[in-house]
Amino acid sequence: MPESNCTHNWEKNPNKLLDYLDSGVLAQNPKVINFYIPSFIPLKTKYYHTIPNLFQTFSITGSQCKLKCNHCGGKILGTMQPATTPKKLFDAALKLKKDGGIGFLISGGCQSDGSIPIKQFIPTIAKIKRELDLIVFVHTGIMNFEIAKELKKAKVDLALIDVIGSETTIKKLDINLKLNDYIRSLRALQRAGLSFVPHVIVGLDNEKLRSEFNALKIISSTQPSAIVIIAFMPIRGTNMARIKPSDPEDIAKVLVASRLIFPKTAIALGCMRQRGEERKTTEIYALKAGVAAIAYPTEETIKYAKTNNYKIIFQSHCCAQIFLDYIP
Repeated sequence: MPESNCTHNWEKNPNKLLDYLDSGVLAQNPKVINFYIPSFIPLKTKYYHTIPNLFQTFSITGSQCKLKCNHCGGKILGTMQPATTPKKLFDAALKLKKDGGIGFLISGGCQSDGSIPIKQFIPTIAKIKRELDLIVFVHTGIMNFEIAKELKKAKVDLALIDVIGSETTIKKLDINLKLNDYIRSLRALQRAGLSFVPHVIVGLDNEKLRSEFNALKIISSTQPSAIVIIAFMPIRGTNMARIKPSDPEDIAKVLVASRLIFPKTAIALGCMRQRGEERKTTEIYALKAGVAAIAYPTEETIKYAKTNNYKIIFQSHCCAQIFLDYIP
């Protein structure tokens, strides 16, 4: 059952959601914030630095993606370590283990139906869990119950899935999918007993908040382990390279809506979002919205959290790990 049955009156005027930021209603009590700094991006700040090879991302399709959505075009895959056969995946995991790593995220390009070709890798994932005892997250794409059940049997720790909540937005991204594909996938993951963390992307519809709120409604028909909010970033060489990224205020609205709909579920501000001054503003809004986690925080945000007496916990995992670290 969904956690909240609120009528979402704010949908007619989403600007009302910003009123919650300074009201203190959504603040964590006690004030605890988990800052996640996985090895994906090499960073060094006054307060932390990433530890190479501690938590990595492997692409089981290399740079290949058949779906080629307008906002990504498969470009993000280029930031991942390729592991395109079961043997290569095991060898990469073994090296990670020997280098002192704790786990990894499996991702990859989508097939035309929105899924990633994970099936042939499942026996290897089970072997990695059995012999190497590493944390394994899987970015599933569109999912059916049989595959979800096999991932559960292989002892996958967590499934990550992007959820788009508008047919109009899906068409703009040139994705041959329907809303029901996301609904079916979420229910398959839940039915299989897998822990799963949906990701909602803010800003895919030309600065109009439409898909985001409906995605939260779709997710609320299930029981997610946590929710990650990320934001559209224009990527050079894609069909949406010239589209403006989301304003911090729009991201804040979705964060607040997430907290209202899921008051007992951990909400995280994920790593995919804009850089510069707007990044800092977004993170302060996130703290005021009562998120439990922020990935790759700026120094200014850490200083703000210290000044406002937050208990700060630094983690080297992917921020979806908040599903285990969160104490409501």
